[in-house]
Amino acid sequence: MKVIIIGAGIGGLTAALSLHAAGIETMVYEAVPEVRPLGVGINLLPHAVRELTELGLTDEMARIGVATSALIYTNKLGQEIWREARGLDAGYHWPQYSIHRGHLQMLLFDVARARLGADRVLCDHAAARVSTDAQGMARVDLVSRATGAARGHDTADLIIAADGIHSAVRAQFHPDEGLPKWNGRILWRGVSEAAPYLDGRTMVMAGHQDQKFVCYPIDPALAAEGRSLINWIAELNLPDRKLEREDWNRPGMLDDFLPAFAGWDFGWLDVPSIIRQAVRVFEFPMVDRDPLNGWTHGRVTLMGDAAHPMYPIGSNGASQAILDARMLVWRLAGAAAGGGDIDAVLAAYEAERRPATARIVLANRANGPEKVMQLVEERAPEGFTAIDAVLPAAELTGIIGDYKHIAGFDKDALNARPSLHPVAVRGADTVLSHS
Repeated sequence: MKVIIIGAGIGGLTAALSLHAAGIETMVYEAVPEVRPLGVGINLLPHAVRELTELGLTDEMARIGVATSALIYTNKLGQEIWREARGLDAGYHWPQYSIHRGHLQMLLFDVARARLGADRVLCDHAAARVSTDAQGMARVDLVSRATGAARGHDTADLIIAADGIHSAVRAQFHPDEGLPKWNGRILWRGVSEAAPYLDGRTMVMAGHQDQKFVCYPIDPALAAEGRSLINWIAELNLPDRKLEREDWNRPGMLDDFLPAFAGWDFGWLDVPSIIRQAVRVFEFPMVDRDPLNGWTHGRVTLMGDAAHPMYPIGSNGASQAILDARMLVWRLAGAAAGGGDIDAVLAAYEAERRPATARIVLANRANGPEKVMQLVEERAPEGFTAIDAVLPAAELTGIIGDYKHIAGFDKDALNARPSLHPVAVRGADTVLSHS
């Protein structure tokens, strides 16, 4: 069996490492001429950290990520709505990491080239077209993004398209879909070196759906020196702004958003000071796409943001791409070991992952677990004396717990779930429920 992966992002590289662990021949083609550590911070939830741990990346993740100890939701005045332990501190068997997206991608990229071979992970090879012939072989025609010159073609038993929210492969099968859907909100993202807040390992979400500030530290080396590299996101609802295509490198201007946060000094967290200390700021519209009725076309299937781009709510984008990769490869390994049918594997992969991720996309459109912040804003816009009087404990814990269940990181279920590592495959007929 041979598999081609289109895209060397977090999901594609996780799939490549998993295929290598399963002993399946793998080829990775990345469109950009050079992979660079772009972006800012992301969170890896315990269900995703589990998968990377099983790929042998425990020490590497600890070296570049901060193990999140707690998550706090507050209103726009800094009053605490909800606080919970996270990762190992919450009793998961695996940490939750706050980590620079680009550093994680470079880690996976370097490890993939080391394990698969540098000639198996090629840059400047963009997918121009994919197809499946009558014999069930998948083909990709390749071009150089730098020059536009043809790069020839390659064939395999399966092509996995992990080429992001602007997936060329998805566009081939859905040519009328157009740009991602924008909800009117703009995110300004930056990284600031500042004094630690709280315990130096806490993630904070403050505000409501029309104005929000999110922050968390992402540099464990700096934390060891008593400082903090704080990743932050400032969000405003600006539906009258013109939407431009998002990317990781669009510069943002402080004057466009900092005045709205000028009074957000909570004592324990000085939001305007953190924002001002950023070296660079990036602007990013909050976008997603509608869930698809199918990801697979012949022997070509979608994965990660190519399949289910979602709002950055609930810390699920990268984590769900990792879960896609592991579930698909787990099933492929079972088929390879038992002479199974790739088409049946793809059907099972979709049956497990497509409804699960569609639920997250739709839940995130309704604010996901951050719904509690919006309810408090609607019910007590001037603040509160006791949170229970505004948002009863049963309602609050129900919203938080339901989202964990939808997103697949309920603690007890995750700790008890069998491994998805290829060497632990127990047969392609086993079905793991994540619903």
